[in-house]
Amino acid sequence: MTTIVITGCSTGIGLETAKYLKDKFVKVYPTARDLKDVEMLQSLGFEDAMQLDVRKADEIKAVIEAVLEKEGKIDVWFNNAGFGQPGAIEDIRTEVLREQFETNVLGLHECTRQIIPVMRKQGYGKIIQHSSVLGIASLFGRGAYNASKYAVEGLTDTLRLELKGTEIYPVLLNTGPISSHFRETAVNKLKENVDVEHSVFSQKYLQSLNGTKKSVPFNEEAVSVAKVVHTILLAEKPKPRYYITKATYLLGYLKRLLSTSALDRVLLKIG
Repeated sequence: MTTIVITGCSTGIGLETAKYLKDKFVKVYPTARDLKDVEMLQSLGFEDAMQLDVRKADEIKAVIEAVLEKEGKIDVWFNNAGFGQPGAIEDIRTEVLREQFETNVLGLHECTRQIIPVMRKQGYGKIIQHSSVLGIASLFGRGAYNASKYAVEGLTDTLRLELKGTEIYPVLLNTGPISSHFRETAVNKLKENVDVEHSVFSQKYLQSLNGTKKSVPFNEEAVSVAKVVHTILLAEKPKPRYYITKATYLLGYLKRLLSTSALDRVLLKIG
């Protein structure tokens, strides 16, 4: 039976992927940062759910050791944990940007760094890195999140070169708009960390806070990601990158086709 560890399973993509894979007879070890979410996962039948804050190296180590003690292997590690910090670049304090990177980039990196020796020892493995369509093309007012996902792209592209010749496969997920609590969390982060009232972009922020912005096109449910993760688990040699949602395919195509200036015009209409 395939064994997978998934970070960030309190809601949304992580939770739905864990549930989907469990029904496919995969041994799932879902993790969450807060104890209440671990208890929620356990109430859903995930008896082996564990607490994991990816910003804490000792907790990563403890999860890896616990899974290895029970299973003797970790076939797949899914770096899913992350959040989005909205706000224009000039409105994002450096410490806020640092907080964004602590989870989305440095936490992902520490998990990756710790799981590679395990996979080298067992001779195989798959590391799924949750990037985004915003790791391909940037949108207005999402600079911190854009930057974090571009960093995930760079780390994973490099890792793929460094693991060439092994049976360890780093895989990028470029996910577009998905129904989850991600946007709710982003709105809370906007309120918490951006001085909306005094920003030159206050009107745009208020539209987001009041829910008056246009609906998100090409939105899909979280199960779309879960199905792709299952495809990766079944693949002997997974592709290095998987696009999820039509939005990702569209922007990926436009990024290759258009000049920078022309793409900027498109992105400003979207954003």
